[in-house]
Amino acid sequence: MSETLFDVIKFDANGLVPAIAQQHDTGEVLMMAWMNRAAIEETLATSRVCYWSRSRGALWRKGESSGQVQSLKELIVDCDGDTLLLKVDQLGVACHTGRRSCFYRAAREGELVEIMAVEVDPKALYGGCGHQH
Repeated sequence: MSETLFDVIKFDANGLVPAIAQQHDTGEVLMMAWMNRAAIEETLATSRVCYWSRSRGALWRKGESSGQVQSLKELIVDCDGDTLLLKVDQLGVACHTGRRSCFYRAAREGELVEIMAVEVDPKALYGGCGHQH
């Protein structure tokens, strides 16, 4: 009998596993968020990425309020089963700050430097509600 996806994934004590979203064609790392079993099942069923929002305590369908949808191309499990890599097609920006990626600050010569500009005003994405992942 072959192993299934849920035989391999090691969820933490809260039933969550970290998921890294990567743009499928460029390799750009976009963001990291959490998924539970229901989020993974919905993502696989719809090919539209769904996460678990720890702050809201609810499923978070990426792009639901911002329109910046992630379409799943492939879900990959790491060697230990404790991290997922989601190869996605990101429509627009991935970060709630209006940047393409959440990874926009780099440590350079002892300073924290912004290496990515805002592409979309966050107020335009979320109507000024201060929504975050």
